[in-house]
Amino acid sequence: MDFPHELVRRIERFAPLDKVADPLAGLVGKVVAPRRIRNLLSGTKLGHPAHPMLTDLPIGAWSMSTLLDTVGGVSAERAADLLVGAGILSAIPTAMTGLNDWSDTIGGERRIGTVHAGANVAALGLYLASLIARRGGRRGRGKLLGLAGLGVLMAGGYLGGHLSYAKAVNVNHTMFEYRPPEWTPVLADAELGEGEHRKVSADGASVLLVRDKGQLYALANTCSHAGGPLDEGEFVDGCVVCPWHASTFRLTDGSIVRGPASIPQPAYQTRVSDGKIEVRSLG
Repeated sequence: MDFPHELVRRIERFAPLDKVADPLAGLVGKVVAPRRIRNLLSGTKLGHPAHPMLTDLPIGAWSMSTLLDTVGGVSAERAADLLVGAGILSAIPTAMTGLNDWSDTIGGERRIGTVHAGANVAALGLYLASLIARRGGRRGRGKLLGLAGLGVLMAGGYLGGHLSYAKAVNVNHTMFEYRPPEWTPVLADAELGEGEHRKVSADGASVLLVRDKGQLYALANTCSHAGGPLDEGEFVDGCVVCPWHASTFRLTDGSIVRGPASIPQPAYQTRVSDGKIEVRSLG
């Protein structure tokens, strides 16, 4: 078995990490609870999570500083130092968005995220030490500290990639759902009263059907953020609140009112025909 895969599996199963991870995740969750903070750190207005995009900044700056340290010579020293500093500054918002996303994870994903964050903090510390050494005239030491920082950063990046691509953390959980493009009957109109909601099937697609103030609304029932069941959530002011992480979507069009969701909820058109409620995908 490949060593990286086995290492990740061991981290996933290492329950003692929960003693640190669970209280910290709870604390982070409280800090990011206000809607403006949650939306900002989640990338709600971007249309996808903010953290993966921001990781390019410190990784790019620090890797290029190592390149200049290696082959740039004396003339590149100032540029290398500038890149080290830029990576340190950009690591701050990157870490904030990462902690926001990590606070929603559980189990093995949370444990991997804990080690991922620890590696990134260690890399940041090494680059801070590298910058101090450079400023103090100890360039050789600064280069070695930067090189060590890059190695630790790559290890943390591997774990981050595993969370995204192997564990599907914070990806769009509605992306591959089939949604019927043709009008599809899902429920007798008489079976859905005012203020009521139902989880129904539209050719196998799980759909949340709601009647609110005389209007029919239909959204994909699987929350785009982490796959939570919207039919088990709360319905407030024309919105549905996911029971898992409180992502809030407007019933009219699936737009996001509050993160952590960053991708709008797929919406359906609705109509009543021959006593049956019918839905079809908006495309």
